[in-house]
Amino acid sequence: MAKNFESEITQFLKKYKTEHPDTEARQREGRGRLWDKHIDADVQEGFRAAKVPQKPYVYQTN
Repeated sequence: MAKNFESEITQFLKKYKTEHPDTEARQREGRGRLWDKHIDADVQEGFRAAKVPQKPYVYQTN
């Protein structure tokens, strides 16, 4: 392949980002909303302590 080759997808993304300059900021905002969360260790420990062990063969009737 030639060194100056760009796929259609790369061309589309570059064009889209020039037409919509706020795209990367919106992506970072979305990531922050969904993934970058503060995890409270005490609450997590409480969840672990309250967990009830599951019995084997849960779908078997007694």
